[in-house]
Amino acid sequence: MKCIVCHGEDIQVTEVKEEIKVDNDIVYVSIQTPVCRVCGERYYDRRTIQFLEEVEEKLKQGRSGLQEVGKVLVYG
Repeated sequence: MKCIVCHGEDIQVTEVKEEIKVDNDIVYVSIQTPVCRVCGERYYDRRTIQFLEEVEEKLKQGRSGLQEVGKVLVYG
């Protein structure tokens, strides 16, 4: 498989953290997806997109099961 962006041939399945915004919060969801090792382009299959959409919907309904790992603070 060649990358559609840079035409590189080094694409490997990698664990990445996908960012989902819910109100003022950001939730990182770990997924396995092919990533171009040259330019970083990510490739999502239909099942992965459906999984991320389901997670986003569950997060909008409630935030049980989340672990707080830090805080974001705003000054000024």
